[in-house]
Amino acid sequence: MMGISKIFSTFIKNIQKSFTLPEAADASFSYPLCIITILACVILFVVVIRARKIKFTPQMVARLGLALAITFILHAFKIFELPNALGSITLGSFIPLMIISFMYGPEIGMFTGFVYGILNLLMGGYMLNPVQVLFDYPLPFMCLGIAGFFKDKKFIGALVAVLFKFVCHFISGVAFFGNYAPKGMSPWVYSLVANGAAQGLECAICLVILAILPVERLMREVNRSSSIAKA
Repeated sequence: MMGISKIFSTFIKNIQKSFTLPEAADASFSYPLCIITILACVILFVVVIRARKIKFTPQMVARLGLALAITFILHAFKIFELPNALGSITLGSFIPLMIISFMYGPEIGMFTGFVYGILNLLMGGYMLNPVQVLFDYPLPFMCLGIAGFFKDKKFIGALVAVLFKFVCHFISGVAFFGNYAPKGMSPWVYSLVANGAAQGLECAICLVILAILPVERLMREVNRSSSIAKA
């Protein structure tokens, strides 16, 4: 029978194969990427486990489904699409997931973002590497749920959520899309500029929409209907 140490060693070697970076990426990023990916997997695991403890009501499920549907619709209306699978500018597709986070809190917001990320991947996502998939789909959209920590300061919540989402795409851009950088440009600079522009413009659109939408009234209606349901 294979010993515990040998099993562990084989497991580590298999994991390392998933972190193979393009030649254009800095080799020194390999080890930090392993650490970051392990932390990301832990976060993902915790969110999924905690989601099992959420008491989903029919009303909540209907709202989550509506938010996911609207997100897909808004995502389909692309203002501009960046080359090399680096993202696109949409008509505020982050907004429905943020509103769910404001309404129900960060846990449900992160879970909804996770579901959307998986569905988005299945409906035509770009798959280059398992780790790239993690940092481009479930994890960044989960980050939008962070807005729920700032339900009384929605603009700050939106900024923080998009910042964390940008970090996920930035890591993916450096590690897996650095070979698309123009000749002589560092993959770090390329990912910073490309993903920074995409996420920054998307965030600006979301802030404008948040300023227009009656989010406070929506939240009051949710609280009122929840109180009636409990009565």
